[in-house]
Amino acid sequence: MNPLINRAIFTNERLSFGYFIRRQFRLSSQNMVIAVGEKLPTIDLFEDSPANKVNLGKIAAGKKIVVFGVPGAFTPGCSKTHLPGYIQKADELKSKGVAEIFCISVNDPFVMAAWGKEHGAEGKVRMLADPSAQFTDALELSVDLPVLGGKRSKRYSMILEDGIVKDLNVEPDNTGLSCSLAQNIKL
Repeated sequence: MNPLINRAIFTNERLSFGYFIRRQFRLSSQNMVIAVGEKLPTIDLFEDSPANKVNLGKIAAGKKIVVFGVPGAFTPGCSKTHLPGYIQKADELKSKGVAEIFCISVNDPFVMAAWGKEHGAEGKVRMLADPSAQFTDALELSVDLPVLGGKRSKRYSMILEDGIVKDLNVEPDNTGLSCSLAQNIKL
């Protein structure tokens, strides 16, 4: 077997030849593993209602933004630790040059709006819904969590500058609360 293919298949237990091909040759811009140095895809998300589309790929142009993804609105880890941490650190992050902070979850926009309102996110963290997981799938950051209703987002955080990923932190177990927390954002 070709050593390069052998290494691609066996260096990471989830890595496969198909994965290697997608990463190296970009078969589709909608099926990429997001990585440091890559451009965020331009896929619409929703804020407050289905009528209010938000495209992070476009919003990030010329700005530094922080994006974090959570498995579900109103879930214990997301509500007690993850979202509140970003709300508390919002002013500090913005004083260091972050233009905006976005929370994304595979939920509907009404749920995200209610969750943000309950936690006082207005003016600090923008709450975006990815109802069909199209954005989350494009980043290959989705995970099947049947107890939460099926397909959800892995827990992650990223820093984007001019639409390019500068830092990416994905929880090793997909849902834990360690590397993706607000206190671990390195600007």
